[in-house]
Amino acid sequence: MTGRERVRRAVRFEGPDRIPLGAMPPEYPTDIRGVGASADPGWTPSLQTETQWEDEFGCIWQKLHGDKTMGQVTGHPLTDYADIDGHRFPCYNNRERYESARKAIEENSEDRFILANVPLSLIHRLEYLRGHQAAWTDPYEHPDELRGLLDRLADIAIDAVDNFARIGAHGICSADDWGLQDRPMVRPDVFAEFWAPVYHRVYRHSHELGMLNFLHSCGHIADLLPHFIEAELDVIQMDQQQNMGVDSLAARFGGKLCFWCPVDIQNTMIRGSLDDIRAYARKLMHSFGAFNGGFIAQWYASPDAVGHTREKIDAMCREFVNYGATFYAGAG
Repeated sequence: MTGRERVRRAVRFEGPDRIPLGAMPPEYPTDIRGVGASADPGWTPSLQTETQWEDEFGCIWQKLHGDKTMGQVTGHPLTDYADIDGHRFPCYNNRERYESARKAIEENSEDRFILANVPLSLIHRLEYLRGHQAAWTDPYEHPDELRGLLDRLADIAIDAVDNFARIGAHGICSADDWGLQDRPMVRPDVFAEFWAPVYHRVYRHSHELGMLNFLHSCGHIADLLPHFIEAELDVIQMDQQQNMGVDSLAARFGGKLCFWCPVDIQNTMIRGSLDDIRAYARKLMHSFGAFNGGFIAQWYASPDAVGHTREKIDAMCREFVNYGATFYAGAG
């Protein structure tokens, strides 16, 4: 079974031959290859230094020297909705942007699952464009303008989806962190009214083109997952699960949503022993993967930023690789 087939079977609960492996350290195998769009060749940032830069949406980013994080947005270009008609949004319909991805797909001799990164970060991009306070008050103070902006962001994402489908990608992925430590950032009913329909529009379009839908989201998002499932999300990539409970997540959503996870990056990977990490890795496989699929293994690819040691990373990855290789043995 190839990586592409293995991932599809796990996501669709159709019986993979082993636990699929997502992003892993370079010395470990993987079943997924990620691709993305290149920068718009017709766009030049107005600011580009080591600590400050402009992105394609016109947002200004900043970080300190030596900062290992992605930094934060300090310049919000749409603080006033009156400026939206004159604002320059990026074009994701330029075929030149997909040439590197196309070549990578053509070189996919191992037939891994091709996962394309698309610009569908609805809450993050809203915060970057409008500012944090405005983003969270827009549903109450500017509901119509918010809907219009979210639809415009969906249009951009759909342009990317169309192009990735054209060059042969198998799935799309984006990132939106919707949770605090103990609850979602927004009430589920507000999410259902404003954001869920926008995700659904993009995810339904992706499905119509034969692709699967992946989303990374951190925090306590359990009460939003029913809305994501209705919106046709296939895979949720969670770096933390202990705050929601692995058993609870599996009981509520197992067999309905595929989970793509490392060992919890905030708790067990920090405070646990090597045996704790191995046991947690097995728990993830048994809890989420018990539905003739339903689980994809992963590591956290910025270990220095969260204090993961090499010894603990290896303990987790070896458990995913070695135990995961026999997990479905004899099934069916």
